[in-house]
Amino acid sequence: MLEIFYVVVILQIALGVYSLWNGFAWVTMVRKRLTSHAGFYTPQAALICPCKGSERGLEENLLALTRFDYPNYEIYFALATSLDPAVKIIERVKAASQRPVHILIAGPPEDCGEKVFNLQRAVEGLPEKFEVLVFTDSDVRLSRGWLTKLIAPLQDLRIGATTGYRWIFPGGTGASSLASAMASAWNAAVATLLGKPNDNFCWGGATAIRRKTFDDVQVLEAWKGAVSDDFALTSALQQANRPIVFCSECFAATFHPWTWSELFEFTNRQMLITRVYSHRRWLVGGLMNLAYALTMLYAASVILYCIVDGDPWGHLVLVALAVPLLAAMKGALRIVAINEAIPEWKGKLQETSVACVFLAPIVPFLFAWNFVTSSLSKRIRWRGIRYELVSPNSTRILKR
Repeated sequence: MLEIFYVVVILQIALGVYSLWNGFAWVTMVRKRLTSHAGFYTPQAALICPCKGSERGLEENLLALTRFDYPNYEIYFALATSLDPAVKIIERVKAASQRPVHILIAGPPEDCGEKVFNLQRAVEGLPEKFEVLVFTDSDVRLSRGWLTKLIAPLQDLRIGATTGYRWIFPGGTGASSLASAMASAWNAAVATLLGKPNDNFCWGGATAIRRKTFDDVQVLEAWKGAVSDDFALTSALQQANRPIVFCSECFAATFHPWTWSELFEFTNRQMLITRVYSHRRWLVGGLMNLAYALTMLYAASVILYCIVDGDPWGHLVLVALAVPLLAAMKGALRIVAINEAIPEWKGKLQETSVACVFLAPIVPFLFAWNFVTSSLSKRIRWRGIRYELVSPNSTRILKR
């Protein structure tokens, strides 16, 4: 039993050291991006934001979209129905905006995700004058320089698209506060995966692409039957060998208090979408997190057995503690990087710091649960609609 303990724990320590090394590389990448000049590429851009429902902070989030320092853009809000509660809020935003704001009503989705359908209709209805398409989400709050920084790298014609990622700030009280902190730590672990050119993927809340590239790689065709706009876009770019650039200077702040049920629903859904659209990423990530969780559970059982049996156990605890310690250290590296990447939210990052450092050793258990759950079903609920993800290009709408 002790032989197996040492083998699995030392193997997990080795993986932890490798992960920590990647963490240092990620911080270096972020700092390098932050020192690069945004440039002067400012083509006419269409900023497309799908909306549904009246969520907390929505009006402030949407108002931020009207205040970018980018000189040449128009905003398009895409909704499924004119009866959506978000329409009244958008109307207020439109009235207060100095930028042109448009509201597009897509209608009910047809055998694809509602968000994807809204985006399809929005792009199809755009005037030809726009050279760049930018996609964002309604639940993020963006800084004034975000749009300029996201579009600037596209001046290099070799680039397929640029992308950012969300950073969740914990909120709520009591159990909700802990669930929110776990959401932040879980999300931070995903953010660290971005940065290496071959591993980058588009995130729907922060993606910019030239309209010509969008048409050349046939994104509208890739969106047919899809429930994930960003993974379908990623797949289209990868098939065309067009690189995706991760702009760490374009992190999008998300303020949302989470309940435990919302946390499990969100993380399970994300893992299932990954399983359907990027099976290799889902399998590798899932198995690594499952191995971590099983190793820690096995180590705890061996230590408990030794305590009950009266055998020496102190040295076993010291060896096993190296595994979560390495995870916490990587969590600390994420905080170092994000403090530099989004200095405008530095005052709010203290709560995130606690979440990323102290919850980082627990996050793999949540990932392991997501992995197991996502392997048992292909059904999700998203914004009040239930879907069955048959394949990347086949989605069944089960209930509206």
